[in-house]
Amino acid sequence: MTTTTITAAQVQELRERTGAGMMECKRALQNAGGDIEAAIEAMRKAGQAKADKKEGRVAAEGVIKVKSDDHNAVIIEINCETDFVARDANFSELAEQIADKALANKVTDLTALLALPLGNGATVEEARRALVAKIGENIQIRRMALITTTSGLVASYVHGGRIGVLVELTGGDQSLGKDIAMHIAANSPQVVNREEVSKELVEKEKEIFSAQAQASGKPAAIVEKMVEGRISKFLDEVSLAGQPFVKDPSITVAQLLQQHKAKVVKFIRFAVGEGIEKQSEDFVEAVMAQVRGN
Repeated sequence: MTTTTITAAQVQELRERTGAGMMECKRALQNAGGDIEAAIEAMRKAGQAKADKKEGRVAAEGVIKVKSDDHNAVIIEINCETDFVARDANFSELAEQIADKALANKVTDLTALLALPLGNGATVEEARRALVAKIGENIQIRRMALITTTSGLVASYVHGGRIGVLVELTGGDQSLGKDIAMHIAANSPQVVNREEVSKELVEKEKEIFSAQAQASGKPAAIVEKMVEGRISKFLDEVSLAGQPFVKDPSITVAQLLQQHKAKVVKFIRFAVGEGIEKQSEDFVEAVMAQVRGN
């Protein structure tokens, strides 16, 4: 049987184009008879198979990436399984590239984002799968959002790569917008103004407050006043406008905005892994599973 001679230059070229290890590239080239394009195709197929095996594993760590200019901003959550991988240079680089690509193309949904070309002939989805095969963890582009405005501005804030906020404002400036975004990151309001709180949520809270107030044994008129007061406080707590401003609690966010003749149109807040049920896992078994290639 004739063995194809593989040169160091071929291995280096394949490494540069795929990001795979030296021995993996050498084996792929040998199996492909020295044909680099055939080796790349085989490696992609193998990477997709590896990625498919890991799709069902919980990915609740990761990063929030925000990219913006004055009138456009995109926020993306990209997840992995462990905090270790979230700090990996390859993972961080891919997240940066994806966020840059999303802003440049002003995509509005994940389907469009995954189909964008990212480089070396690969789409965003193909690059994701390739990194899954390389790193050995489930990696998911979980969600994204885009804000575009022509009459105002978009400000942003990212805290530690784990919480990200976009804010659309009319009036004010980037400094105010960043302060508002920072406040939202810290206090996690649900809506901009209290009027936006759903009637269903208000009624649910009213039932709870009523039961608590009635247990006090006070007269019905007093109970009603107590419930009204608690509901008003609740609406302020969950609405951005009603919250005490994080940098100056002597004023509310509404008063801060009034001082600057500004208005918050909307905001988006992402936190890594929120809403994902994390699985407890035996560390030793997890390491052994990696060793076994599971």
